[in-house]
Formats: sequence, structure tokens, C-alpha cells
Amino acid sequence: MPGEVLSNRETVNKRPRVIVVHEWLATIGGSENVATAMIDAFPGSELFCLWRSPGASVEGVTVAESVLGRRPFRNRKMLSLPLMPMVWRNTPIRHRTEDVGLVSSHLFAHHVRVARGMKKLVYVHTPARYIWEPSLDSRGDGLMARLASSLLKPLDRYRAQEATDIAANSKFVRDRINKVWGRDARVIYPPVDVAEIRAVADWSSVLSSDEQAAYDALPPKFILGASRFVSYKRLDIVIRAGEVAGLPVVLAGGGPDEALINSLAASAKVDVTVLSRPSTQLLRALYQKALLYVFPPVEDFGIMPVEAMAAGTPVLANRVGGASETVTEGKTGALFDADDEASLLSGLNRALSLDTAGISDHALPFSRDRFQNEIRAWVAEHSAVKAPHPGHTFK
Repeated sequence: MPGEVLSNRETVNKRPRVIVVHEWLATIGGSENVATAMIDAFPGSELFCLWRSPGASVEGVTVAESVLGRRPFRNRKMLSLPLMPMVWRNTPIRHRTEDVGLVSSHLFAHHVRVARGMKKLVYVHTPARYIWEPSLDSRGDGLMARLASSLLKPLDRYRAQEATDIAANSKFVRDRINKVWGRDARVIYPPVDVAEIRAVADWSSVLSSDEQAAYDALPPKFILGASRFVSYKRLDIVIRAGEVAGLPVVLAGGGPDEALINSLAASAKVDVTVLSRPSTQLLRALYQKALLYVFPPVEDFGIMPVEAMAAGTPVLANRVGGASETVTEGKTGALFDADDEASLLSGLNRALSLDTAGISDHALPFSRDRFQNEIRAWVAEHSAVKAPHPGHTFK
């Protein structure tokens, strides 16, 4: 019968077979970390994505790509964008036999058509920001983008109803899902390499010779800003924080606005050092050395503030967004209003006066192990129930 629950014995003996679905596989990023942690949680599972960026792979995992993995679409997001909803409806996943399609979505992956009887569990980094929150994503600002959004919103909302269940990466995103899709969602915070960061007492001891030279040339005390070099990350506010506090600033990252970042650094009232594309080891060494990590953007979750806390460094984060759920006022840092200088000054004073001794412990609830345990429990909850009636499918 539809909805019939398996017996306890059947449930215990049943190991769910899972295929992981992800937008596209880039070389590094928070969503890619989620996808790989999902795969590791279910050994033997395969990964399906639209395409793989050059050099992107998951060791020991079969990765299948869509037709967009072929030229001229491969790795070209804006060229592929109009085709994505249609491609997701016509992938080989609709013929697969796994019990669960575990979908990592921040654009259209939740549109994927799964096989009849397969559960579709969607982990949402955010509903597509350029469609639903153009003020937070410049890709949604243009006239053509706004016209496309008006057409895509009803389809996006409709496809979201197909999910068996939805998980959000923060309460902030859960509220957005409810607002734009009309769906409830549980919150499963994404994985952060907390244990790895905490395992090395001095990350500067594992740097290459060139990295060590750059590290040694830094001021003894500084405020850190680290992110992609794009406008919405608001690294100008990190520089302003250094000016207000009278402290040097280090900006670490890379991206299309690197020239602008260098220009802002050159005109700042304090010394600003820009480190382009630091390695993971150097970034962790910077976390450990910094007096404070400043995080001004409105983010859906914000992995880097948790990484900074894991390194024992206090964080000053935007009061709006997912980072407000990880930074604990008076214990791991402070929250501020990004465009209010009085709030910035007050937040700096509170964060810089903290005792840093226990900050690293507060990052433990966001570990990779915790994420995988919650994902396994989520899948088990739904794979223990028989599939929908064979006559029911989505078009």
C-alpha cells in the first residue's frame, strides 16, 4: 500500500543505495565540500553533475556528467544557464535504481527528475540567488536577467514541490526557502574541517619556503579579511575596520575584483597586504596569527568564520545572514551592522577584548563528522519508507 512502512527487521537490514547529485564540480568551494562529504557518508555512491571543471575530481568516485559537459558548454555557466532546467529533466538519473537521490542544490539541481520510486532529498545551499535575491547577486541585476527571472520563478517553485524532503544549510536559508518556495525545511549545517584545523598547533610550520617568506613579512598584529575577491564580499569594510581600529589589514583570496582590491589597499589609511590565492595551509596560518577575522557579507551560511573560530580567532560578522548563527556574541566574537560605522566600532571593541582561550571549542558542532551523521540519519529516515505508488511520477 502507498506509504506502508517496512517492518523493523526489513528497515534494519536495508542499506539505502544513494546517488549524489550536484550542480557542477569545481576545484574548490563550500558546495563541493558538501557534495564530497555526502559521498564519503555513503561509500560506493556515485556522483552526477552537469560538468567537471578542469582538474576537479573526487578520488575513488565514479563521476558522470550531463550533455553540458561537452564543448562549447563545459564550464561556461552563463552560456549553459538557459539549458539547465531542461537538461536536469533529461539526465540518466530518471532511469537509475538507487533508493535515494541526494541532491546538493544552489541553482537548478533540485529540478532533476529522478527515477520512479526514488526519493529525492534536496540539500539547499540557497534557492538561486540571482533569481530570488538579485540584490545579493549581481547576475540578477540586468534587464535580461530580470526578464528571465520572471519566467523561471514559477518553474523553480513548482520543481521544489517535487522534493521528498528539503534540508537547508542554515536557518537563514530555511526562512528563504519557506518564503520563495512555500516549503518547510530542516536545518543541517554544512561540514567544516574543524578537526583538521585544530589538529595543527602552528600552521606556519608546514608552509613552503615561499609561503613562509610571505608570512614572515606580515605585521605582527593585523585584522584579517579572507574570501573571494568579488564585490558582495564587502572587503572594503574589512579595510575600514582596520582604519577604525588603527591596525594593519591582510586580505587573502582571489577573484575578478583583484585589481579593485589592490587599488583600495593602496589608498587605505593603514597598511594593507593583499595575498593572492593563498594555499589552505597559508590561510589557516593567517587565521591563527590574526587578531580578528572580519566577515561583512550577507552569506547563506559562511564557512570561513567557522574556520577562523576553529583556529582560535575571534570573528566580527554581519548581523544579517547565516554567520549570525555560528558566531556567538561575547564568546566567539561579535555581530555588527555592516553599513553602520558606530556598530562597526562597537563590534571591534567587543571582539578584540575577548578571551580567546575557548573559541576553538565552539567550532566543534560544525564538524564534518557531525554533518555526515545528520545526513545519514536524514536518508535513513526516508529510505525506511517504501517508495511512492508506481503510478505517481512528476513530469
